[in-house]
Amino acid sequence: MSDLSSATILIVDDSPENIDILGAALVEYKKLIALNGEKAIKILQDKKPDLILLDVVMPGISGYDVIKLLKENEATKDIPVIFITSLSEAQDEAKGVELGAADYITKPFKTEIVKARVKTQLLLKQQQESLWQLNKALMEQNEIIESEQEKSQLLLKNIFPAKVIEDLKKYGKTDPQVYDEVSILFLDIVGFTKLASQIQPIDLIAELNEIFTKFDEIVDTYSCERIKTIGDSYMAVCGIAYPNDKHARLLMSSAIEFISFMKYRNQNLKSGQHRFEIRVGINSGSVIGGVVGTRKYIYDIFGDAVNVASRMESNSEPMRIAISERTFPLLKDFYDFEEKGVVSVKGIGEMKIYFLSDKYFKYV
Repeated sequence: MSDLSSATILIVDDSPENIDILGAALVEYKKLIALNGEKAIKILQDKKPDLILLDVVMPGISGYDVIKLLKENEATKDIPVIFITSLSEAQDEAKGVELGAADYITKPFKTEIVKARVKTQLLLKQQQESLWQLNKALMEQNEIIESEQEKSQLLLKNIFPAKVIEDLKKYGKTDPQVYDEVSILFLDIVGFTKLASQIQPIDLIAELNEIFTKFDEIVDTYSCERIKTIGDSYMAVCGIAYPNDKHARLLMSSAIEFISFMKYRNQNLKSGQHRFEIRVGINSGSVIGGVVGTRKYIYDIFGDAVNVASRMESNSEPMRIAISERTFPLLKDFYDFEEKGVVSVKGIGEMKIYFLSDKYFKYV
């Protein structure tokens, strides 16, 4: 049995005799006394009892008026009220219930009935408060779970392409997949090894983080995806998450934004920042994409198309974009290029290389 000895009951009755009888019957509880409705309202401004025994017919403010005021007040609306009154007609009891009374006892009352009804209402209130606390704890726990799920989702987005995340959510696994029409981009920072020896590691990481974060925003804008970063190298692809025939153009738009951003950044360096230049290479073709590893997972893409994109980048020039002869037919009607001869690609042989005209870069 729950302990109710700490409960406080407000007795509101204009009859001192009734108050004495009720007080004696409810000796195990703490009590507040009000001889009329006005005094009850005043008491409730400062104190919040666990239950109210309320007479209906009183001079001044009636019990019905008191309960109306209680139910309109956010601080007191949930306090259970038991009417104790000489009004015994059915419509009187119905009115009390309609106004929000928890129970209705008619005079002359038996103290055993009052004690039983009071105990019942206090137990109900105690259980309701326990349920409210439990619901509150559950809501707080759900908020924590939702927050952790959002963090997990953001972490997954940083590790896997959208297609892989959807597969994991739907099927609990993801299988390697061949993508026939994609474009791949590689870039790296020119002279990074030398720069790294001249810059404090914490400053270098901060600047790389700023640059690569901006690159991530750019590839998202053009429906492309960053696959990975390795040191100063950045790899992105278009056509995996959202297969389409514009993958080369979308990736080229990303590359142009990369270099435009770096030009802007170099012209507006903040205190402590360093000038960086990048080289970019793009190739198009077929790749295999999948999750590798069993303890530390990483999503990666493989195939000759990836190797060629890497060779385009290594044969590019500072702040320029080099594309392969595989990508050239996909872009030649939309951009101007300069043919820069041929490069040797291991396992493939010689391939033509083209540089995008500098006129597309934004100068600020």
